Amino acid sequence: MIDFDPLFLSRLQFAFTIGFHILFPTLTMGLGLFLIYLEGQWLRTRDPFFVDSAKFWSKIFALSFGTGVVSGVVLSYEIGTNFGEFSRITGNVLGPIMSYEVLTAFFLEAGFLGIMVFGWNRVGPKLHYFATVMVGLGTFLSAFWILSANSWMQTPAGFRFEDGQFFVTSWWEAVFNPSFPYRLAHMLNASYVTTTFLVA
Repeated sequence: MIDFDPLFLSRLQFAFTIGFHILFPTLTMGLGLFLIYLEGQWLRTRDPFFVDSAKFWSKIFALSFGTGVVSGVVLSYEIGTNFGEFSRITGNVLGPIMSYEVLTAFFLEAGFLGIMVFGWNRVGPKLHYFATVMVGLGTFLSAFWILSANSWMQTPAGFRFEDGQFFVTSWWEAVFNPSFPYRLAHMLNASYVTTTFLVA
């Protein structure tokens, strides 16, 4: 008989959730850049093909963004409920990094997403393009902070271990830990290649 201990079940649940979640950020990161291209081409050429394409893909982006947010919230709860001791020990490092993702990336995306999706006939074309650029920038910042946190768990740096907890000694070293540049480049390239195959 298989012994389903709590640690195994916690990992299994987290693996299932993140396996579902990652599909949507991967798509939105690539689509964010693609939408910037489409709308930029429309502003340059005024070819209706580009604006029609941008309107279509912005709806796909919004759907993917919403699904990614909901499944991402589940992940944040699972980190606390399934790995509470890990959260307590590493919270001084990972808590702020994940908070930066919310304060910079998520608020930027959420703040301008409504303009990008619903503002075609409500705001000027330059303001609309600015909103699209901000949403695309938000997807990049989201990847930046989340991959920084994930990379720190693999190659921790810029910390001291004291009284059973990690404390930051250098935010620069903690954020830009040894494996972070490679993981960020890998994730962004994967997102852009995924979107290229999707829209081709």
